Amino acid sequence: MTHSIPTPDPSQTARLPLAEAVDDQVTPFHVDGLDVRGRVVRLGTALDAVMAHHAYPPLVKRLLGEAVALTVLLGSTLKISGRFILQTRTDGPVDLLVVDFTAPQDVRAYARFNTERLQAMQAALTPGQRLDSGALLGAGHLAMTIDQGLSANRYQGIVALEGGNLEDAAHRYFAQSEQIPTRVRLAVAEEVHPGDAASSWRAGGLMVQFLPTEGGRIRPVDLHPGDAPEGTELPEAAEGDDAWMEAQSLVGTLEDVELVDGDLSAERLLFRLFHERGVRVFQAENVVAKCSCSRERVTGVLANFSREERESLVEDGKVVVTCEFCGRSYDFKAEEIVGPEEPEASSDEA
Repeated sequence: MTHSIPTPDPSQTARLPLAEAVDDQVTPFHVDGLDVRGRVVRLGTALDAVMAHHAYPPLVKRLLGEAVALTVLLGSTLKISGRFILQTRTDGPVDLLVVDFTAPQDVRAYARFNTERLQAMQAALTPGQRLDSGALLGAGHLAMTIDQGLSANRYQGIVALEGGNLEDAAHRYFAQSEQIPTRVRLAVAEEVHPGDAASSWRAGGLMVQFLPTEGGRIRPVDLHPGDAPEGTELPEAAEGDDAWMEAQSLVGTLEDVELVDGDLSAERLLFRLFHERGVRVFQAENVVAKCSCSRERVTGVLANFSREERESLVEDGKVVVTCEFCGRSYDFKAEEIVGPEEPEASSDEA
């Protein structure tokens, strides 16, 4: 399955970029002069709502914000209803990340971390040094799954995490699984408010993909070099195309503060980057923090457990299940989950 940004509606009207910055939206765009399509995501209150159910330390919030921004960028490209799930399993102090995007707009997320390891890493930092997402994750793998429901097979791409950040992982995913020249930028910032008000978080991301209409301009990625020395770099698709090189150079000028600036609209950001080539923007799509858990879904999950497993969940005559994403608890009577007691087998007397 090709996972690329769909071609937007060609209808357009020339105008100046909107000055008003709007959070919790994804803005699709197209730069005709460079054969580049892309998306910009800006997250504000939705990101705070996603993280509100857990007492995450700031380092974990920053990492989870990057993961949410990346997942929304990718999940919002789904052409049909379905789910896009990003999940990491690693040996770092944050050993599990799960971000679940249900098209067209719902997102939820969860992170599992080791407090002692985080504190030890922070204590070892030199003044001015900052832990990036690669250090927090460590080594392991990142899986990206597209689930289109019962009507279609699930598609999953997996890339190794070896100390690199989430941007690096996204680039490897597209190079290996999709073979679409892609660049991703992610940024997260904490906003500290005056007085006793709690701080809030913002995240931003930009993805550009090189999808020329002229055939033959994208050279297929070569197969793995086999017995070549470890660390050999694979040739990159479209490496020598002038348009793609220019697009990458422009994206390279983007600073983190521009991605998370609450006073800079997505349209003005895109105008800054691509105004010389002309950029078309399309209808923005909303992003909402919303969990998809329900009593019926929890019941369905428990039904897949064996009777012995369900019995082990019973405490004080009931079963309590708490959603890791939103913190909501569901209480069940033991007989609802385990079922009636099974009669003891009897043997006929001789």
